[in-house]
Amino acid sequence: MSAAEISGKDVADMLRDSLRGFLDAHWRACRLEGTASPEAVAAIWRKLVQQGVAALGADADEGGLREILVVMEELGRAACPAPMWSSALANLVLSRASSNAAAELRKALHAGTACVAFSFGAFDPDPGVGSIKLDGQNATGLLRFVEAAGSATHLLVPVGESQFALADLGAPGISRVPTRAMGAWGNWELRLDTAPVSVIQPGPISLDDLRLVARVALLARAHGAARRGFELAVAHARERHQFGQPIGRFQAIQHKLANCFIDLEGVRLILDHAAKLRDETDRDWPYFADCAMAFAGPALRRVSLETQHTFGAIGYAEEHEAPQHFKRVHLDTIALGGAADAKRSLASRLFDNDDSGLPQYDLGSAGNELREHVKQWLAQNWSGERKSRFDKRPFHDREFDPEFALDAGKTGWIGLGWPREFGGQARSPLEQIAFMETMEQGEAPRIGASIQANALMMFGTAEQQKKYLPEILRGEAMHGMGYSEPQAGSDLAALRTSAVRDGDHWVINGQKIWTTTWWGKYMFLAARTDKSAKPPHAGISMFIVPMNAPGITIQPATTMYDGSFANIFYDDVRIPLENLVGRVNEGWKVLTGALAFERGLVGGGIVLKVAHAFEQLRQHLTTEPEFSKDPIVRDRMATFASEIEIGRQLMMHCAELAAGGVTPPEYGAISKVFSGELMERFGEAALDMLGMRAALSEQMPGAIDNGRFEQNLRHSLMWVISIGTNEIQRSLIAQRALGLPR
Repeated sequence: MSAAEISGKDVADMLRDSLRGFLDAHWRACRLEGTASPEAVAAIWRKLVQQGVAALGADADEGGLREILVVMEELGRAACPAPMWSSALANLVLSRASSNAAAELRKALHAGTACVAFSFGAFDPDPGVGSIKLDGQNATGLLRFVEAAGSATHLLVPVGESQFALADLGAPGISRVPTRAMGAWGNWELRLDTAPVSVIQPGPISLDDLRLVARVALLARAHGAARRGFELAVAHARERHQFGQPIGRFQAIQHKLANCFIDLEGVRLILDHAAKLRDETDRDWPYFADCAMAFAGPALRRVSLETQHTFGAIGYAEEHEAPQHFKRVHLDTIALGGAADAKRSLASRLFDNDDSGLPQYDLGSAGNELREHVKQWLAQNWSGERKSRFDKRPFHDREFDPEFALDAGKTGWIGLGWPREFGGQARSPLEQIAFMETMEQGEAPRIGASIQANALMMFGTAEQQKKYLPEILRGEAMHGMGYSEPQAGSDLAALRTSAVRDGDHWVINGQKIWTTTWWGKYMFLAARTDKSAKPPHAGISMFIVPMNAPGITIQPATTMYDGSFANIFYDDVRIPLENLVGRVNEGWKVLTGALAFERGLVGGGIVLKVAHAFEQLRQHLTTEPEFSKDPIVRDRMATFASEIEIGRQLMMHCAELAAGGVTPPEYGAISKVFSGELMERFGEAALDMLGMRAALSEQMPGAIDNGRFEQNLRHSLMWVISIGTNEIQRSLIAQRALGLPR
């Protein structure tokens, strides 16, 4: 992260902390009482002006969209309807206008002697908002849902693509009537009857851009409100006792709140990313703003509902704070056309424009360079007849390609993130994402044994590192993972496979199930070395078992996604003492420590699979107008586009955390849960959209893309279940991230 980025983040954090303290001191009583009279709103706005927020949006030096969103989020948390978003939009318009009226209003706005209410009028996607018409220097019409108009001195309304009407709300011909919406006051109905106005014609300005700014600002406020309500619910779940224990100990509550936290983190990340892109004048900012609305609208409403469910009747009383946040979330997420309008815009990009694919992320200079390098390498080494022959194989023969692994081994990329001392390239997490993304798009076979390599680098002896790591790096050896047993799946500490020392050997007996890389050269195997250890996981050790050792019986089975796994029986299998990885009875430390480095990339790997499948589906739908013009298909594809961006944002956040050390397990879990279930939903939706032909499996006549979509659906179940089921991951999120009791 550059010094400028660190500085920007620090500024945002300082602004957030300052505003939170300020609003707690100056608005707390109004929040607790649930009152927001026009006089109270005007008073808090004047105080906020003194804090400098009224100048945000006027120019880059005063702060960009990221700072505006910080203010809006804090206003949402505080249930304070101060007219920040209207002020920011007014700044964007007035800063581009040269008239005296614009200059005077801008000066008064920044001084706190004026307050602007903003309405998009006829340019609001919601026709129920109303409109006004100009007749010279007078305006007539009706505007509904004008926020804070009872506290404002002026009204600003677009009346053309580059023309705005500015009205003094104290002038004759303007009436203001308060409106109750979602059971809350704060919106107003304005009727203009030949009311005098000034016409402002700013320089080049886009109403589409203004709407997007307004939309993400309102989403930020809704996010603040939803998160505040959620935090209250989490605290309630820790303290509220039923049936003799805190309700936060019940799995139903834990998983409900874990789902909320996943949604909130996704909203937080996509809003920040969209604002960052606008501040950098990135061409993809509108796309991400629409993705934010398409996802955050429904997500924040889900969170607000689940918050109320957690409170039960306690939160149903108006004197409780939670109802204020519930109302705010719903009002802000349906404004300006809500998610439906955003999805229409996304669908237009996906199907109606030439440049319609998912946008490519900036992975930094090194990551972008590696992405291009890998693309070129794949074009030379994994294309044409070679790839065509591979693609014609049945799926169970496409899980691994030894020749490709050896070719990849020559590049050193199998050790992309390894430290240099072990022969690796010490590449950053962003570079690793660049590699994963490009290999997925190139539909290359799997390579490497990253978890096992991590274990060896962290806990292996010098002799083990010298023997096994070069084989992995060259693509010569694959290591399976021998963890699960008939009575030990998610509860791995219950495993029964034993390892008993006998002279210079360990003797292993037991059974492992669901082992996918059963055909590998070695098995990275967990076995019990102390049957009486307390707790049970304290008696586990880790071993490297050569799969050609006597006493191993392999019974392969076909998975429901046409791959394979195996039941493996170990009967008096003898391995040398030096095959122990780490210390005796410290296998749990080895297992979890090695996984910690990969946990954050698991969800990223899944969402990259979904993104690639999405692009294949989009291209197929685009060629057939009966699909690409279908409003239901367009809506569902827009929804998935927004959800893919949430998955990619979670992936990028895990990479950012990994760059600073190790991704906390709860954030790896968030990414894995979201992306795994996204893969399932996408597979189901592909069948809905394409119909029966999409159900034809590989090598069947007429199968769409050789059965890609139905096979992806069957395969998606593995990602939800493996590497810790999503139910286990939700419990981890609830306990580690939210502090709910075990």
